[in-house]
Amino acid sequence: MGKIHSVGIVGLGGMGSAHAEWMQGMKDEVNLVGSFDISAARQEYAKSIGIKAFDSFDALLADETIDIVLVATPNNFHRELSIKALRAGKNVICEKPVMMNSCELAEVLKVADETGMLFVVHQNRRWDEDFRIIKDLYETGSAGQVYRIESKVHGSRGIPGDWRAIKASGGGMMLDWGVHLLDQIMWMVPEKLSSVYCQMTNIRYDEVDDGFSATLTFANGLIVLVEVMTCNYITAPRWYMACGESTVVIKDWDINGEIAILEDFEDKDAKPIVAGAGLTKTMAPRDSDSIVTKPVPRMKVNHRDYYRNVFATIDGEAEIIVKNCEVMRVMKLMEACFESSEKNQVITFEK
Repeated sequence: MGKIHSVGIVGLGGMGSAHAEWMQGMKDEVNLVGSFDISAARQEYAKSIGIKAFDSFDALLADETIDIVLVATPNNFHRELSIKALRAGKNVICEKPVMMNSCELAEVLKVADETGMLFVVHQNRRWDEDFRIIKDLYETGSAGQVYRIESKVHGSRGIPGDWRAIKASGGGMMLDWGVHLLDQIMWMVPEKLSSVYCQMTNIRYDEVDDGFSATLTFANGLIVLVEVMTCNYITAPRWYMACGESTVVIKDWDINGEIAILEDFEDKDAKPIVAGAGLTKTMAPRDSDSIVTKPVPRMKVNHRDYYRNVFATIDGEAEIIVKNCEVMRVMKLMEACFESSEKNQVITFEK
């Protein structure tokens, strides 16, 4: 085990307090020194959980025991705070979306190179079990040749009533949830992305998107539908993976779902069924002789391994998992999604 790293958090809201809780469960591996927040209530909360409430961000940066600063503020402050921390000689973990746009990200990465400090984004959903199951099935080919994947997150409560509904703060579902789902797909699929077509929704919010549907087409023919909705009162499955020899469904984050495996494509006993006002043999359900179903395989994952990878990378003992080149690629993909929706056209990428 490497040395124990000391962390200071700026922004102790929803995600900042979650980081504090996770890190306090790793006391043998990390020392959470304290935090700074402009909210007096959150300053008091810091004291209540036994960490120091710094009077200012400058005071936090001046603490020589802190070697990692975790930025968990609204998105429009990420650039300024990250640059300041890097220039103060601190490594930086930044919440997603990393910046407001790819130009800001390029500026921060330049400072990271100049200072020699580590800058890394908190893409924690690479450690979601549902995603890791789909990733493993795709990479191993154990479910067969995949030709379509649907990744959907549906909610019914709109956008949280805070900065996430404000455009200037980096609000909207593309930057809030899209950054996770697109990162998962782009990390999983090694083939080149050929095009994207995206449609944003503004059902209850005019200033920012409250949902979107993006179709990604890859050079190998794979089609991936990524969808986030916040006004859906019946949710779709979290994952739907269609293969030539099987179909995989994961309904939710509790990993309810199944894999249907084809045993015999030539179902000679198939009979037409009544479907609405007509008959169909094509859409008739398969019998148990040609299809076998089994539970989705479970995987052991631990989100705290994200922090462990960051610490080991700083110590020179590991390679960072969430690479900045991957973060930049997703940032530019989100920009292409915004452009596609605005122009109502497919955005193609260089071969």
